[in-house]
Amino acid sequence: MTKKALRAAMKRRNLALTDEERRSMSEQLIGRIGELPEFAAARCVGLFCALPDEPDTSAALAAWSRGKRVVVPRVEGETMQFYDYDPATMVCGAFGIAEPGVGARVCRPEEIGLVVVPGVAFDRCGARLGRGKGFYDRYLSQPGVRAVKIGTCYAHQIVDALPVEPHDVTMDRVVWVGE
Repeated sequence: MTKKALRAAMKRRNLALTDEERRSMSEQLIGRIGELPEFAAARCVGLFCALPDEPDTSAALAAWSRGKRVVVPRVEGETMQFYDYDPATMVCGAFGIAEPGVGARVCRPEEIGLVVVPGVAFDRCGARLGRGKGFYDRYLSQPGVRAVKIGTCYAHQIVDALPVEPHDVTMDRVVWVGE
């Protein structure tokens, strides 16, 4: 299956989940990530703001920010940076994704101990297929990034193999739920 076809198939399957299935699986995913020793060790956690076809991270943003520094991405042209999460500063940004607005405090890559990364598909070895724009690959390949990279998805997004290109960044671990 081509990357384009795989992206379309996964989006269809993700959007076919009921609200209750998405809510339940999202809670399970966040719970599993929260139990990881790498999560416990991280003082600063990078977490994505979810699109409708991704696991919902809103509960994690609220819960985790009570005990840790939580940072979320903002797309700036062809690059992405992480900023402190503050619900009061969030705006609708690039691609319709919630992101920190003007005045948010930037987080240097070396400050993030763990980053939770969305994906269209993953294999069990940590290879990741993103949406095709390369924002996470460019960010995670920067000098200074030391974060443990945790891919997160639904079980149907785990595939046997993915086409991997030299610029693709492999996850340290993939956490999934369902089926």
